[in-house]
Amino acid sequence: MTFDPDTLCPCGTGETYGACCGRFHAGAAAPTADALMRSRYSAFALAPEPGMAEYLLATWHPSTRPGTLELDDGTQWRRLDVVRAEAGGPFEGAGIVEFAAHYTDDGGLGVLRETSRFVREGGRWFYVDAE
Repeated sequence: MTFDPDTLCPCGTGETYGACCGRFHAGAAAPTADALMRSRYSAFALAPEPGMAEYLLATWHPSTRPGTLELDDGTQWRRLDVVRAEAGGPFEGAGIVEFAAHYTDDGGLGVLRETSRFVREGGRWFYVDAE
């Protein structure tokens, strides 16, 4: 990856990318559903950085994972607000994270509001689907 590990992480924790989502993008398992959701947001925010589409697919549960994923270079993700997180801890098997992801694109400013479901299998968290 070419993104500077000393830059603030796009997910909004206040940590550097290397200490936050960068370690998950490099292969470490996210310890919570919230951490996985934040790392997935960062992958969208860093696109078209190499490996981001592959990371998103690898962290998508096989039961709902699409065959391919093309990221829109025209969308710039600006800020992530986590609204709530239910369960999803390091010793739980499922979790829910509700968030608002702010972006700009050709149509101007926008907000994606989503409640995402996650499951933990084999010690790793996976995104399942969203409302």
